[in-house]
Amino acid sequence: MNKPKKVAERFDWTLCLLLFLFFLISCVAIYSGQASGQYEGNFVLGQIKNYAVGIFIVAVVMYFDSEQIKRLSWVFYGIGILLLIGLFVLPDSIVPEKKGASLWYVTPLGQIQPSEFVKVFLIIALSKVVVSHHEKITTKTVKTDFLLLLKLGIVTIVPLGLIIVDDLGTALVIIAILVGIIMASGITWKIIVPMFGVGGVFAGIILYMVIYAPKILEKYVDTYQLFRIYSWLDPVSHKQGAGLQLYNSLLAIGSGLITGKGFGDRQVYIPDSHTDFIFSVIGEEYGFIGGSIVISLYFLLIYHLTKTALDTKDPFSTYICVGIISMITFHVFQNVGMTIQVLPITGIPLPFISYGGSSLMGNMFAMGLIFSIKYHQKYYMFESDANYVAKKTS
Repeated sequence: MNKPKKVAERFDWTLCLLLFLFFLISCVAIYSGQASGQYEGNFVLGQIKNYAVGIFIVAVVMYFDSEQIKRLSWVFYGIGILLLIGLFVLPDSIVPEKKGASLWYVTPLGQIQPSEFVKVFLIIALSKVVVSHHEKITTKTVKTDFLLLLKLGIVTIVPLGLIIVDDLGTALVIIAILVGIIMASGITWKIIVPMFGVGGVFAGIILYMVIYAPKILEKYVDTYQLFRIYSWLDPVSHKQGAGLQLYNSLLAIGSGLITGKGFGDRQVYIPDSHTDFIFSVIGEEYGFIGGSIVISLYFLLIYHLTKTALDTKDPFSTYICVGIISMITFHVFQNVGMTIQVLPITGIPLPFISYGGSSLMGNMFAMGLIFSIKYHQKYYMFESDANYVAKKTS
């Protein structure tokens, strides 16, 4: 039996508060970041507009329940694939080339990067695949797990192949999403452990060749990509070129010490500091304490998303949460890691804080799905009723 709840009780106020805090941090950090004068324009005002559009997206997505979203999953996926294909076939007037890559559509409302939305569309599609597989195959074997893994791989390889050519960072996010859903899909560890083991060995071989045998890789890998790796491993030697951002980022965060230099008291110039290197601005002005507060907010967000995944009785909604958790976690880990030389620079923004319309709107679309799960969640008077429904839909 359902227990009716008021609208205010069904709304996810905790998530709303977290997003509001990210909004405040974003505006303050972008205001300091744009002071470097690299670009003209008021990016704070632009970010406020982006958040306004993001709130509208959340409101629209929240209107649909999980069953409606599930029915539209392949529609979203198809739209995403068409948008990615359009980047290759449409004229330069619509898809201009910037920094050697064609990643954006130019529209009357501004630039749109479709890959930011494709990540969320893929999460919906992969969740649909897992749920449909479990509904059709009730007896779980190694063979059926291989079949599920093959389905997930086919659905992922199409957008991945279209994105990896010009946008390695987003391609890595897609791989992280796939890995997260595979881990939660119930596929046996007899398949997962060897698969990840082979992947780890392959990555180790590549890293070894980058450091000790670069001439071999230069025959097969773009020299620009290799040079970015060299500048990551030794930013001091490349500080006048490809290593400038990383070298100055290390100076900025290191000079912030424990408490930082204070609001507006930046002394280290970092290109694109209001976008991909926004964490360097936070580290310089607010030090270790400021950076720790920001990272703690992300921990709270991931904890809340995890709790939402555990509370829902709908398997499709659970996989949606898992995909979004994987996406956000990788974004934060990669972005913060690249500013402190733990990971290579890949151009991945810091979620909800970095300036960028497409990135923010894509993340707000994902948050709209979380709001929808909470808003449309069914509550039961007896736990046995909830268990029965969960068993019927799994």
